[in-house]
Amino acid sequence: MTPIALQHFIDGEWLRGTGEPTVDRNPSRPSDVVAEGRGADAADVDRACVAARAAFDGWRRTPARARGEILVRAAAIIDGRRDEWAQELAREEGKTLEEARAEVLHAANILRFHAQSIEHPSGEVFESPTRGERMLVVRRPVGVIGAITPFNFPISIPAWKIGPALVWGNTVVWKPAESVPVLAMRLAQALEQSGLPRGVLNLVGGGAAVGEAIVSHPEVDAVTFTGSTRVGRSIAASLAARGVPFQGELGGKNAALVLADADMEVAVEQVMIGAFRSAGQKCTATSRVIVHADIADEFLERLAGRIQQVVVGDAQGDGIEVGPVIDARSQSRLMAAIERAQRQGRPGFRAQLPASCASSGGYFVPPAVFEVDPDEPGELWTDELFGPIIAVRRVQTTAAGIELANDSEYGLSTAVFTRGIGAALEAVEDIRAGVVHINSASAGADLHVPFGGVKASAFGPKEQGGAARDFFTETATVYMKG
Repeated sequence: MTPIALQHFIDGEWLRGTGEPTVDRNPSRPSDVVAEGRGADAADVDRACVAARAAFDGWRRTPARARGEILVRAAAIIDGRRDEWAQELAREEGKTLEEARAEVLHAANILRFHAQSIEHPSGEVFESPTRGERMLVVRRPVGVIGAITPFNFPISIPAWKIGPALVWGNTVVWKPAESVPVLAMRLAQALEQSGLPRGVLNLVGGGAAVGEAIVSHPEVDAVTFTGSTRVGRSIAASLAARGVPFQGELGGKNAALVLADADMEVAVEQVMIGAFRSAGQKCTATSRVIVHADIADEFLERLAGRIQQVVVGDAQGDGIEVGPVIDARSQSRLMAAIERAQRQGRPGFRAQLPASCASSGGYFVPPAVFEVDPDEPGELWTDELFGPIIAVRRVQTTAAGIELANDSEYGLSTAVFTRGIGAALEAVEDIRAGVVHINSASAGADLHVPFGGVKASAFGPKEQGGAARDFFTETATVYMKG
């Protein structure tokens, strides 16, 4: 299959890059080159930012409903290409076909949601202490938004940043992850074909230098980023020095708390889903399991049985539950963590990889579970490994379980499994996480409710739902007197 030619979308034109060479490989079969070309360079980023600034005034003055209609048309295009783009997503990112189809559909629904949200009230009216005066609070677009998105959700995360940015009247300069350029091109194409004016959305691909050029560009008024806490904090510090707003959806080390009264079947299956879907490459993935000592042996026995049944393989294959991780570096890092745990004698179990995984050369990592030493839990308990590995600890009480769930620098998502309403309410009250699931997997984010974490998992306003408006608009208080 001929590799797709990588292009950038700048000021309404599709252009070849002039930066570093880029090769996009299929992580299930690295010999399969999905796309190739050159990344953007500093001059490309500058043209994109200048184009976004030039387009801003006309776009912000475009009626809000007209902006929303463009998103609706783009959503229809995405729907119509769902199966084709899901195949491309599975091929270039390694997400299974089932998950890829769901993600493409989710991206379309995100655009529809934000297109409709513009019809809701966007300001407020207050009484004034002065006769004949009214006080209004109105919302205005921020300006040029820099958007930097990760590999693990190559179309839905960009949609939930770009959709609200555009519908509220901003223009965008977007850098996707270097490993998933094809789905980025597809989303930009859908918006272009829907009538988006030139310069309103600009797509510039490439490595870290491209992101740095966006962050430091004087025409960029705000930056939204999803990625690691380390990189996010570096961006936040750089922007703070210039007074530029930043929104960061950062790392996670998410716990599942399985209490003594949990429905065992539900808990095992939802932990599997939370930990191993997308090969554990979700910021909300379950990577710590805290289980009550009274049921721990039964829970681990059932989990071991379920892991032995899991189907690992080529992401484009039928019936696959776990595909590869994104690249060789990630595979090497994760396999090293598994091997260290085994050398240290951590009790655990792992899935068996079929021979086809080895013969393809793909970046496969077997789903693995290890029970860690409470006195020295180590990297499996503390570090965001971003792969299909679970660390397990036992507790004697619900209170001890909640304390362990909070025992992390991160605070993104937590799952709690219990039949008791009292325990559920206690968990909601006391667990420090931006998202709390009761009897469902820690992974997952619905488009109509706020999403984001606390502590080292987030910086700035939350994403999605009505909260998306808060970052992409600024308020002005107006004193109006006749």
